[in-house]
Amino acid sequence: MEPKWLAWAKQLQAIAQAGLAYSKDVYDLERFECIRKISVEMLSEQTGMEMTKIKDLFAGETGYATPKVDIRAVVFKENKILMVREKTDGRWSLPGGWADIGYSPREVAVKEVKEETGYDVKAVKLLAVFDKKFHPHPPSPFHVYKMFIQCEIVGGEPTEGIETSAVGFFAEDELPPLSVSRITKSQMEIIFKYLHNPQEPVHFD
Repeated sequence: MEPKWLAWAKQLQAIAQAGLAYSKDVYDLERFECIRKISVEMLSEQTGMEMTKIKDLFAGETGYATPKVDIRAVVFKENKILMVREKTDGRWSLPGGWADIGYSPREVAVKEVKEETGYDVKAVKLLAVFDKKFHPHPPSPFHVYKMFIQCEIVGGEPTEGIETSAVGFFAEDELPPLSVSRITKSQMEIIFKYLHNPQEPVHFD
């Protein structure tokens, strides 16, 4: 579970964002700006991140606040799973990233695998939808839903991407250091259940 201070800060940010989008009263707008400032200060104090950087993250968000969506592709081959090494932290994750406007979840999964690994895949099954707050990720200023979509390789060759520095397949008992902001050990354990039992129902929380 995420810490209470983080939940409160994100709730304050959501209230402020909606108020700034829909309020017409100049005094109310001033109050909502004040609420947003408090949420930014809370996040800065607890994370050590500069206030200006946090404010920039929020500045592009307008309208009613909704969760962001992270799409991850699950590709099994010979009892191993496809992973990529992220350039940002040198650790490993499943291919994927933020959902793109104009693309379906299926299309995002296929696109991300191609861009990050060089493989051509087809998306075949939704495995899980996780709410990031229920999992042991580092604190994040955004409320995030994580979708895991199983894919099958239909072509291509392993190739590094713009954001990735290596591509590989790993067995469940030989996983590399994980990029825990993107994937956790407990999530990998759930995902591997689908390798051992393809009839496992969709996991959601």
